[in-house]
Amino acid sequence: MSVLGLDTSNYTTSAAIFDGQSGENLGRLLDVSPGELGLRQSDALFQHIKRLPCLLEQMAEKGRLENIRAVGASTRPRAVEGSYMPCFLAGEGQGRGIAAALGVPFYAHSHQQGHLAVAAWSAGCLDLLDSSFLAWHLSGGTTELLLVRPEGTSVSAEIIGGTSDLSAGQLIDRTGVLLGLQFPAGKALDGLYAQADACYEPRVKIKELTFSLSGMENQVKALADEGESPANIARFAIDAISNVVWRVTQEAQRRYPGLPVLCSGGVASNSQLRAGLIHICGAICAKPQYSTDNAMGTAILTWRAAQAEGKL
Repeated sequence: MSVLGLDTSNYTTSAAIFDGQSGENLGRLLDVSPGELGLRQSDALFQHIKRLPCLLEQMAEKGRLENIRAVGASTRPRAVEGSYMPCFLAGEGQGRGIAAALGVPFYAHSHQQGHLAVAAWSAGCLDLLDSSFLAWHLSGGTTELLLVRPEGTSVSAEIIGGTSDLSAGQLIDRTGVLLGLQFPAGKALDGLYAQADACYEPRVKIKELTFSLSGMENQVKALADEGESPANIARFAIDAISNVVWRVTQEAQRRYPGLPVLCSGGVASNSQLRAGLIHICGAICAKPQYSTDNAMGTAILTWRAAQAEGKL
């Protein structure tokens, strides 16, 4: 007995099975042309529509689609009014169709809720979802510090800090593409970091719990124009992000004493950032394989919702 979760975000097509304890996630990055900084929504949606059936066929071949009791999908970026992104229509549409064909319930979740759920589960702290906590959602398009509260079998998330312009993922990807790396550039920049032989100690200004990264992008471009090595430029960008996230986390801990801090999203898998969040801030981090976009969190939330309604 298990549930099926689907997530069709920028830039990964994902499907996952969860049985209440464990599960399996299959995902595939969307194709982005070299030198490009992303995809138009129409192109992303087209790729998702083509690829999701292939992932489901792989699961069927493994016998993982037997005895499905519920289906869930990420249907929007955040669980707030007006949150919308066309690429999520691929997962929602196919999810609703599968649920109707099987005669089982369908549950809609947000992409952000899925990130928070899988981060807690992969860290062995799924019970975090039943109490209040602080959380970072650090990804290609999002750098948000959240105050998270339980809401039924899921969570609500209030933005209390983060970036006012560029997300951390955008700074990383723009730096990577500037250096001739393939988008998304997170893993490649992480690898370059260890080769750096200079330390610039970038300092980002903080106002309350908010900060701006656009100035760091300008400094990255200046370093490239000066002929600085790719490794040192990669270190500059990662250090800029890491240092400001650590400082804002510590300030949030002073303002919200006693609340644990959970870290989710693809940028949170960066080894430098992750190490500081754990050792400096005492944060709880998702396992790296569940930091990047996936459907496991959606499957977990689907299980919780179906269980509460007696559908399992």
